[in-house]
Amino acid sequence: MYKKFRLPLLLLLFCVVTRHHVMAQFTLSAEIRPRAEYRNGFKTVLPKDADAAFFVEQRSRLNAFFVSEKFDVRLSLQDVRNWGAVSQVYKSDPSLQNVYEAWASYKFNGTHSIAVGRMELDYDNVRILGNLDWAAQGRSHDLIKYEYNGEGMRIHVGVAFNQDAVTPEPAKLSSTFYNVPGNYKTMQYAWLHKDWKQSGLSLLLLNNGLQSPIDSSVTFTQTFGFYGTKSLGNTRLEYDGYYQIGESAPGRDISAYMFGVNATFWNNRPNNVSVGVDFLSGDKPDTSGKDEGFNPLYGTHHKFYGFMDHFYVGNAHGNKGLVDLFVRAKFKTGQKSSLLAHGHQFFAQSEIVNESNESLSSVLGTEIDLVYVLNVAPGVVLNVGWSAMRQTDSLELVKGVADGKTPTWGWAMISFKPTLFTTKNDKAEL
Repeated sequence: MYKKFRLPLLLLLFCVVTRHHVMAQFTLSAEIRPRAEYRNGFKTVLPKDADAAFFVEQRSRLNAFFVSEKFDVRLSLQDVRNWGAVSQVYKSDPSLQNVYEAWASYKFNGTHSIAVGRMELDYDNVRILGNLDWAAQGRSHDLIKYEYNGEGMRIHVGVAFNQDAVTPEPAKLSSTFYNVPGNYKTMQYAWLHKDWKQSGLSLLLLNNGLQSPIDSSVTFTQTFGFYGTKSLGNTRLEYDGYYQIGESAPGRDISAYMFGVNATFWNNRPNNVSVGVDFLSGDKPDTSGKDEGFNPLYGTHHKFYGFMDHFYVGNAHGNKGLVDLFVRAKFKTGQKSSLLAHGHQFFAQSEIVNESNESLSSVLGTEIDLVYVLNVAPGVVLNVGWSAMRQTDSLELVKGVADGKTPTWGWAMISFKPTLFTTKNDKAEL
C-alpha cells in the first residue's frame, strides 16, 4: 500500500510544508481499526446445522487535510483487509486499497464555496445520506457540490454523473452506458437546513437515476422530505419523514413513504433513554405494477434498524417494509466508560403470505443490542458488543430459511486515531 500511495502523499506534504507565509493549516492523521466478529446469525437467519463465522477485519487510513483562506484539500487513503487474507510472502493482494476521499473546495467568500472530487455525504440523522462509518470501507461519492453556510442557514447542492472503467479512457469515444451494481448513474440533491434557538429543520430533495443493464434505459426516483429536532428542557425530540415517487424499472411506478419519531430523556447527562418508532412502507402482494417498498438509499442503515443488520442492508427481507418500536439507553459505567442497551420489536408493514397463500403474523422478531464503550486514552476507544434476536416464522419465511437457529452476534473493535503532524501559520507540531 505504501508504494502505491507514496508519490501523491509526498507531493502533498511538500507543497504544504514549503508554502510561503499564508494563513493555513495542515493536519496529517491516521486511523487503525481492527474489528473481530463472531457471526452466528448476523444479517440473516442461519440453518441449525450451519457453522458460525469468525474473522478479524481491519481498516487502516491515512488522512491529509489542508485548510487555507481560499481553498481546502482533503486526501484519505485506506486499506481494508481480513487478517490472513494473504500469506506472509505474497505477490498479489485481494484486499481493498483505494482513495476513500480526494476533494478540493474553493471558497468564494466566508459563506459560499464549491467542492469537487470524492467525498463523504453525511446529513442530518444519516437516514438517506450517510458515510456508513460502521462498515470498514465506508461510503463516499464522486460529485461537484455547492455550499452556502450562513449564520443559522445552510444550503448544499450536489451533482454526480458516474461512468465505469470497463472501457478504458483512450477507447471511451462513444456511449455513456453505466453498469456498476448498487450505484447510481446520475444523482442530484439539494439540502437546506435552518437553525433556531431550540430547534432545527432540514429539507432534502434527491433525484436518483439508475441504468438498466438489459435495455440501457435510465429510470429516476425522487425522494423528498424533512428532518427536525426540538429541545424541551431535558427532552429532545427528533422526527423525519420522506416520500418516494418515480420509476424503479420501466413500467413500474414507485409510491413509498417512511416516517420516524423519537424522544430522548436526560436524567443526569450523559445518561439518557430514547423511545421511538420507525415506519417504512412495504410492497403489498395484491398491488400490480407499483412498488410501495421504501428505499432508504444511501443512508447508514446500521444506526437505525438493529445492529444485526437484518433489514435494509442489501434489502434482505423481501421489500416487506418495517415497523420498528425501539428503546435505546446509555449509562455511564465509569469515568471513561459507558454501556449502550438497545431493544427493538420488529413488524412487517405489508402482509406476509406463505406458499399456501396463508397470511402469517406481521411480527418479525425481537432484538437486543449491548455495547460497552471504553475510552482507553485520548484517540483510543475500545468497543465490545453482543446482540441476539428472537426470530419468528415470518422472518424465516422472508429470509428463506426454515427452522433456523437463534441469531446471535458478538464483536470487539479498537480504534486508534492519532494526529501525526500538524502545522498552523507555518509552525509545525509533531
